[in-house]
Amino acid sequence: MQSATQARKYRLRGAGLDLALPYLMLAPGLTIVLGVLVYPLWDGLRASTRAYRYGSPISDVGLQNYVHLWSDAQFLNSLWVTVKFVALSVSFEAVLGFALALFCLREFRGIRLLRTVLIIPMVVTPVVVAIVFRLIYASDAGMLTALSQAMGGGGVQILGNPLNAFIGLVVLDVWEWTPLMFLILLAGLQSLPHEPFEAARVDGAGAWRVFADLTFPMMRPVLAVAIVLRTIDAFGTFDQVFVLTRGGPGEATRLISIYGYDTAFKFQQTGYAAALFVTIGLVVLALAFSAIRLLRRIDAS
Repeated sequence: MQSATQARKYRLRGAGLDLALPYLMLAPGLTIVLGVLVYPLWDGLRASTRAYRYGSPISDVGLQNYVHLWSDAQFLNSLWVTVKFVALSVSFEAVLGFALALFCLREFRGIRLLRTVLIIPMVVTPVVVAIVFRLIYASDAGMLTALSQAMGGGGVQILGNPLNAFIGLVVLDVWEWTPLMFLILLAGLQSLPHEPFEAARVDGAGAWRVFADLTFPMMRPVLAVAIVLRTIDAFGTFDQVFVLTRGGPGEATRLISIYGYDTAFKFQQTGYAAALFVTIGLVVLALAFSAIRLLRRIDAS
């Protein structure tokens, strides 16, 4: 039996199948990647160089769609709104997530339950979160209006006021995605070596000195990774905005994802929308490469 197995193995080697076997095993996965990722990307790039009418290409326009983007006031406004939204949301999420991670690093009764409760917002479907916040922000029967009326005030205008609607959207995002920052930073804190902290306490260093001289410098790579991941994800925020405000009132919460959706499906400008999303994808890719270079500099220092 053993000699027959060895003979079969030698025949396979002689036929060269042992060399081709790894590639044959990779072929199904590679086919899926090409079909799901590469082809849609190529098709999007091709669509961005065409003009469409009712979903059908009518002519090739080259890079005209890309050139037109940077003279489009609505695109520039949506990009500016998106940058403000991402900057505010990620900043608050990083600060709150770091604070919660430092607090939950300690062991006390009920800490496991607290950690579980803190990650609940992250696992709720974004559409459900948006519906709940829409009910909270409602000016006629929302929770904020009910609390205001209970204290003798009037209705609270959130979704009907441009500034309040933008702030309300930031609050929603912070509530939902701070747990992601919390989990990443808590894992980073738990992986830090204990010896430097014990030596600092023996030397009489206070809590602030320990944080400023040890914790924060050692956590900078982890914090940078968390901020980069959340920034990339925040640029694609769509569900919450679509359900909560649909970009209104006016253009106060019209993120680039909402503008691209309206351009493609409401105004049927498929090629222009493809150029828009390709441009945003390149911007996010540039941010990712910049963050990688920053991480390398941090590690080197």
